[in-house]
Order: sequence, then structure tokens, then C-alpha cells
Amino acid sequence: MPGTELFGAEERKEVNDVLETGMLFRYNHDAQRNGIWKAREFEAEVKKQLGAKYAHAVSNGSAAIAIALASAGIGAGDEVICTPFTFIASVEAVLFVGAIPVFAEIDETLCLSAEGIKKVLTPKTKGICLVHMCGGMADMDSIMQVVNEHNLILVEDAGQAYAASYKGTSVGLFGKAGSYSFDFFKIATAGEGGIFVTNDEETYKLADAYSDHGHNHVGNNRGMEQHPVLGFNYRISELHAAVALAQTRKVPQVLAANRRNKKMLEDALSKTEGISFARVADPAGDSATFLNMMLPDTETAKRTVDELNKAGVGGFNYWYLNMYHFINQWDHLKNMKTVSKLPAEVLGIPRDYNNLHLPKSQEVIGRLVSFVIRCTWTEEEVKALGQKIAGCVEAAMPAHV
Repeated sequence: MPGTELFGAEERKEVNDVLETGMLFRYNHDAQRNGIWKAREFEAEVKKQLGAKYAHAVSNGSAAIAIALASAGIGAGDEVICTPFTFIASVEAVLFVGAIPVFAEIDETLCLSAEGIKKVLTPKTKGICLVHMCGGMADMDSIMQVVNEHNLILVEDAGQAYAASYKGTSVGLFGKAGSYSFDFFKIATAGEGGIFVTNDEETYKLADAYSDHGHNHVGNNRGMEQHPVLGFNYRISELHAAVALAQTRKVPQVLAANRRNKKMLEDALSKTEGISFARVADPAGDSATFLNMMLPDTETAKRTVDELNKAGVGGFNYWYLNMYHFINQWDHLKNMKTVSKLPAEVLGIPRDYNNLHLPKSQEVIGRLVSFVIRCTWTEEEVKALGQKIAGCVEAAMPAHV
């Protein structure tokens, strides 16, 4: 992923700023800091790039979506519509704030569809945890229509889609709160980090306090700050924020390179019989971190994966068999294998997770093979990769088997 491709002097400079002061904690100790506030700078850079009114940096993307859900008002017993295709953190976050995941269908955008959401609505539905997958975005016009018609709370997990937008608005800013991941495998990385965003002041204040044991961060004596709500520790360190700051500043150049390289690869592959691509709801807003190739059917996709492995082609994911990103392999969720009892187990789950009927999601993910786009590729490398992938697909097509 691009973040890991571009470590250099910029990251070292920001980290050294922190080490020279010795202030690794993001709050207080003003006199010792020498004006060094990396978490604040990181938040300001994100607000500038995304057009968010408020941003709050936290320890990781999983924490960011948990904070987004809680500060938006999602809690114990609330039914929340979730996607079966996501890194499981977003579903875990719903469970651990006490809510109950209800799974709906995705479509060729790889995200929840308005039709899928409408089919699972009940009088108990409180909100939607919408995940923007694989660098793209959901079809927000149709989804916002459902949100507004049914007065639902929309929380967006844009962990894989920082810098993506839909018709000029950054994903993550359509709902009451949004979140992004800055882990090791994202367009920009902090090693471990995440950020919460919102355009609502009250939601921001709740998130700010909730993520730091309820501190309201008013005054200069941490031990005497007020605690308007109960919270927990989701703080980011100044070291992680320093890396994230340098990385985030590089996103515009990464985005341009991603889009150039993805287009070259897509153009090369579009000439091969059997290859199509996942639908990008707004191509102008694509972060282009993945090229999402669709094969005619699941069996052809599986054969293609075998051919890719035999040819030594790396940098791809077949999510249908992935242990963490698709519901088929979530046996621990289906059977609620928990360390300690969750509210969902006490209150009861309205559907048997072992017997969900999600034919559209199964069909879409069964056909999908995603390739990570690298911003450092040369044109020759893109052409060579395209030829290898095309050859593997051709070998996997029914006529050649």
C-alpha cells in the first residue's frame, strides 16, 4: 500500500521533533513542548484535506469507528445494519458498544446497497454502519434517501477509503460521524492510528471526551479537568501522530499516482475476455487504492486465483476465502465465541448468523479479486503485471480448462 512505500526524511523529521521534547503524550505539559503538538497538526491536516469541521485522532481505526458509533448515539440493544464484507472491526465495534449487528446485502460497489438496507429494516433499527470498501464508495444518493426517510443514524467506516469522495463530499462526512484507519496497510499510515470526523459540534465534544476517560480537555491541569461522560482510553501518542502527519501530507501525490496507475492497469485488463470491474459510484472520487476485478463466476475466480499463485503474482486478495473480511469465515461471530458476555447475547440476536440468506453478496464477493495499487510502479511494471494477470484469467476461463 502507498503509505508503506513512502517512508523517508519527512517522517523522521516529525518523529525527531517529538523525541527532542520528550513529550510523547498528546495532552498538556505545554511548557516542555516547545510548541510541538503533532496530534493537533495531524487533525488540522485531515480537516483541510477532507473538508471536515472536526477531527479527532485516536489509537487506531477500530477505535475510531467505535468512538463514532458511541458518540453518534448507538448503544445497548440498538439494531445496526452492517455489511457482510468488511474488515471485521466494524462489526466488532457495533457489538462492543452493546448494539446488535443486522446484516444486509451489498451490490457491485462492494458496499451496502439501498435495496439491501430496506429489506432488513425493522421498527428496532437505530442506525447503519456503512463501510466504504476497497478504496471506493457506496452509492450515497440512494443510501441517504433511505437514511432520511427512516430517520436513521448513519455512521461511516471509511477505513479503506481515506481521500475518496462522492460528488465532492468526502466519504465519512455524510452521516453523523465517520472514521478512518491509518494502520500499516492504508493510503497513509501511522503504523497504528485512526481518526474520527464529524461536522456536528456536540458529536465531536462527546467523542473528544469519550476517547480519553471522559476528560473535557478544558484548562491546563489534567487532574482537575471535568468529566462530562464516562469514557475509555483510545488516545493516540505523539509519535504515531507525527508519522501520520508526514504521511497525510503526501496523500495528494499518492492519490494522483494511484489514479494514473490504476487507469493503466484497468485499460490493459479491459481487453481480456471475462474481465469486468466493480462499480465505482463516483469515478472522479475514487482513491484508487485497489483495482477490483470481477470474473464471470465464483469458480472462474477460484481458478484465476490458483493461476495467479502459480505464476507468482502477489499483491492481490481473494476476499471470498479471506478469514477476516467476509462473513463466510466469521465462525467466531456466528457462534458468538466471546471472552465475556456481550449485550447482544443477553438481549438476543434477531437472526441466526449461521443461516443468513445473502445471495447477492455471495455472488459479488465470489467473483471479486482485488489488486493493491502501488504508487511507485513504473509504466513498464504496470504493463508487465497486466500481461501476467490477463494470462492467468485466460488460462482460468472455462474454454481453457
